[in-house]
Amino acid sequence: MSDPIQYDPIGVIRTPFDDPSEMPIQPASESAASGTVDLEDEYEGGLADLEGFSHCILLYHLHAGNDEYTLRPTPFLDDVGRGLFATRAPSRPNRIGLSVVAIESVDGTRVTVSDIDVVDGTPLPDSEPFVPECDQPDTAAAGRIDATDRTATKTRSDDRFGGGASE
Repeated sequence: MSDPIQYDPIGVIRTPFDDPSEMPIQPASESAASGTVDLEDEYEGGLADLEGFSHCILLYHLHAGNDEYTLRPTPFLDDVGRGLFATRAPSRPNRIGLSVVAIESVDGTRVTVSDIDVVDGTPLPDSEPFVPECDQPDTAAAGRIDATDRTATKTRSDDRFGGGASE
């Protein structure tokens, strides 16, 4: 292995979810909520021009929940163990989470967002705009999820990952 990688958060994500359990498992969930992304003052200039985008990608550190992981977790939308890297299970080797959220407004160092599925106080190492032309392939397939009748929009988190913020 190489030397450890370290990131300093640029801000924090604020949501109504104090605990990973009982959260929506994806931003598309009908129980997803509004929240804010509060950046450190030094990054305010980086928010210039973000208001023209409808959505952004939040890359965050999964600080809440279980630090242990398995290479064959049972995802929220499944009843059998699957390969970790074919799931969005929150217990991961590097505890990195990703959510695409809707941008409601940008004011100073605060971005108000909706459709968020993240625990309150989550550290934010980075954020990028969602660009449909670049981020939505014309021929995308969802593997095993295409064959299930369960949906991320109606499924909530539970304690299978010590709480969890994603499938």
